[in-house]
Formats: sequence, structure tokens, C-alpha cells
Amino acid sequence: MSGTGLAATGGPLPQDVPPALHEDERTAVPRARIRHNDYGPLLPPAPGGWEPRLRVSVVIPAHDCQEALDRTLAGLAAQSYPAHLTEVVVADDGSDPPLRIPAIAPANTRLVRVPDGRWGRGWARQTGAAAAAGDILHWVDSDMILDREHIEAHMRWHHLASYAVVLGDVRFTPEGAGPGAREVFAAVEAGDAERLFDGSVPHAWRAGVLDETRWLRDAGTTAYRLHSGATTSVPLALLRSVGGVNTALHMGEDTDLGFRLAQAGAVFIPDPQARGWHLGPSTVMLREKEVHRHNWSVLPDLIPDLRWLRTHPRRHWLVPYVHVVVDARGASYEDVRASVDAALAGTVVDVAVTVVGPWAALTGGRRSSLDEPLLDMRLVRNLYAHEPRVSFTEETPRGSAPAPFRLTCPAGWALGADSLDELLKLAESEGYGLLSAVLDEGGEPETGVSVVRLERTAAFARAALVEDSGDLDGAVHELFGSFWVSADDFGVKAAGEAEPVAGDPAKWRAGAARWRREAERLEAEAESLRTETERLRAEVRELEDGRQRGPLREIIATAMRQGKAG
Repeated sequence: MSGTGLAATGGPLPQDVPPALHEDERTAVPRARIRHNDYGPLLPPAPGGWEPRLRVSVVIPAHDCQEALDRTLAGLAAQSYPAHLTEVVVADDGSDPPLRIPAIAPANTRLVRVPDGRWGRGWARQTGAAAAAGDILHWVDSDMILDREHIEAHMRWHHLASYAVVLGDVRFTPEGAGPGAREVFAAVEAGDAERLFDGSVPHAWRAGVLDETRWLRDAGTTAYRLHSGATTSVPLALLRSVGGVNTALHMGEDTDLGFRLAQAGAVFIPDPQARGWHLGPSTVMLREKEVHRHNWSVLPDLIPDLRWLRTHPRRHWLVPYVHVVVDARGASYEDVRASVDAALAGTVVDVAVTVVGPWAALTGGRRSSLDEPLLDMRLVRNLYAHEPRVSFTEETPRGSAPAPFRLTCPAGWALGADSLDELLKLAESEGYGLLSAVLDEGGEPETGVSVVRLERTAAFARAALVEDSGDLDGAVHELFGSFWVSADDFGVKAAGEAEPVAGDPAKWRAGAARWRREAERLEAEAESLRTETERLRAEVRELEDGRQRGPLREIIATAMRQGKAG
């Protein structure tokens, strides 16, 4: 369930990772307590009016693009951020001929090559990240030119919050030949780079999102969707905590990484002063449908938050939407089975279940099949040994990332068919970081009650980053909000009172579809009968009017009509 495993999907990560930096006076960053994604309370200094401390590693993944790389490095050579705090790592993704460092480049620039047999953007980014030695890693694409204060604009936020992911403001130039490296250096050094790029425009979709969300302050859990590799910076420790870049991905790796950073508690900050220009339209702008066709074949497995891409009623996905944890220690086989079966049988099928118990004690030696001390645990293990959505662990997992939600349920309590769906709807609609559904009294010693807990992964990760006292629930309440509900109101029952799980959601949907079709047929039949009834009523009225009038009434009516016409 750990995000670390995802990065290794395409093979082992490069091993030349420098030793982790110890936090000291130089690297200490305030533990800002930011609610949701509202970074508004942070007050960054104006560029040029502060003293930087943190080192930045600029990582440029590149392939067969020497001319573009020359321009990018020329722009970086004229940055306002102190040179002694800056290094540049160019990750050459198998270029032929190999890329070289040009004459105009930052002093501390070096090349690394993607390992033989590996290729693609995921591997290039991860190779560069593995070689980085800074406190902050700043991704820059090889076809980007950054304004003079671009890196400084990013870095001022990183001195205010240890979990900030900063997004540069990218504009796209018209197609055509770009300026030369010397021209770029001169313009950037003079603080006049914008004059090189008349007619540049922002990405329309991105601009719309920023406008609708007050520059992501109101974006909540969806802020990560603007995470792009063109010019984005992240604390190196935070990047490594989520497993780095997924090397199996050759496209969409930036969206996948953004999602995993969000689950690790990151706040996403777009900075309009971090200006940069992408030479020519992006691939998405030129071939949007094809990019979506490609990415939407791989991202649904990795990003549960993309609900519209997970519409299949029975599919299993690599990363579940909800990670359910059932503690089987000291519980009976029947109680554990009731809880696990109910979790698997609900209308939310996008779940994975972890059962906590003393599984290592279940030896394979000779034993009494009906009288062994851990018989109940043996039966649980037997029952779910080949269920792909159930796993076993000795200790309660510390986290559930990258699954966006975690639900803990005491053995012996069963979710109703819609319990999880209703809890998720409440958490999503209100942005809660924690929902506690009260089962009965005499449960957990801290509260005196037994509860089902629905935890938002990002909320508890953020709380762990800022809270020293250990009161994560309190920090989650402060930063995301929490709420208590009655489990009975959400259909959670004791195992002995719960409905059997013989039915399944697909059958219910099929039954509902049959009733819908029948209702539509009956509605059409009723409409036909209504039309026929109106026709018959009209005929009856006509007959009745004819009887009442007679010849004299008809003559009078005709005369009156003629009089009105005259």
C-alpha cells in the first residue's frame, strides 16, 4: 500500500542517492499550519528583499535537444537566486550524440545519464532526482526559459513551509525558431526576458482553474491536478518520502507524482511572479485527445481520485480509493468474517482490506486441526488467502498512502451496503479529515466509545508534518475539520444484526435497471391511455354539444358568429 513501491514499477531506482541532510539551523523551516490548500496566511518576502538559506537542485530531463538545452541553461545562468546555493543537474535520457554542457551555463552544472536499458521521462526525472544534493528540487523542462527571479520566487515559499510544492507561471510561445542562447542570457540578466516572447499565452484550462479557485486557495484536494514538470519545485525529503518519480511512466508522471505528494500532505502554491516561457505549444495543446487517450489508460490504476475514469462496476485497481483495516487480534472467526465480507460487498467496490493479526504464529507444522490455539486466525487466513483485495499484516499499518481514504472497523461490526458510500459523500462534501461513527460505549480508552473511523490520508499526513505533541486527531480537526456521527444512521450494525451479504451491487444495479425499464414501459403505456382518454372525452363533448343545440340553437349560434365578424 506504500507509495514507495509505485516508483519501482519500472525497475529499481538509481542508487547514487546522497546521504539525507540533517535538519539544522540552515535548513530549519517553520511548520506552518495551513488549512486545506489555503496558503493565504503565508507572507513571502518580495524578491531581492530577503536572505536565502536553502540549497536548490534544478533538474532538467533532456533527450536529443542540445539547442533547446543551451537556451534553458543560458536563462538559468542569469538567475537572481545565489549561485552558491544552486546546482543544475541535466539528466540525459539516451541522447545521440550525448548532450554537453554549453559555454553559457550555471557554474555548478553537471550531466548524469539514465542507466543503460532505461528510458523515458519517468526514468530521466528520477535519475536527476537521485543525483540531486539540494534541500529543494526544482524540475525544469529542457524547452523552458525562466525569468530572472523565477527560482527565487519559488524558493521564498520553501523558506516558509516544509511541505510546499510551488508551481511556476508558464506561458506558451507561438511555434517557430526561438532566440539564441546569448540573446536569452542577455535578456534574462537585464530582467527583460518578456520582450523575447511576444504573443505568448497561458494554458487556457490552467488559467480557468486558477481563476475559479483563487489561485488554488479554494481547490481543496484537487489542487495537485495542476502539478506539472515544466517548472515545479518540491522539498527533496518530501519527494523521497513518496518514493520519487514512477519510472514506469513515460507520460503523465507529473500528475501521478502530484497526487502522491498530495497524499503526503503537500500544499500546492502557484506563484504568478515565477514567470517562464515554454518555447512553442505543449504536446497537450497540440494533441490533447491523443494525450488523454494514452494517459487515461494508465492513470486510473494509480490515481483513485479520478473517479470518472473508474466507472467499471467490478474492476480491481492497483491503488484503492479506500483502505479498510480490520483488527482481528482477539476476535472470533465469525466476527472478522462479518466485518471483512461487509467491506468487500458494499456499493463502493474500489476498496482493499488489510486484516491485522498474529499471522507469523500460524506455522505449517503438525497441529490439531480443530483445537489449535489460534484456530480462529487460521480460519480467517484460509478464507481470504486467495482474495486479491485482502492482505494480512502483523501490526496496524502506519498509513494508507497513496489510497486517499482509510477506514478502520472493529471486528464484529459490519458496514451496510451503502455505509461507506454515505460516509465518503459526507467527508468529500465538507472536506472533513476525520469522520468518527460511534458504535457503542466502552471502546477505545481515549474516548470511552467504540468507533468506525474514516480518515483522509492527506489530512493525517499534513498533521504529522506540523504536530509535535502527537495529537494528530486534534491537528486534523484544526486543519481539515472532523465530525462525529451515529454509526446506526449510516447503516453500520453489529455482526449478529447485519443483513446478509448474499446480494451484490451489480445485481442491485441490474434489478434497478429492470425496474427502470418497466417503469418507462408503464409510463409510455399510461401516456398512451391519457391520449386515448382525451380523444374520447373530446368526442363525447362534441356529441353532447350537438344534442343540446338542435336546429334552432345552431341557427342562433351561426347568426351570433356572423354578427361578431361584421
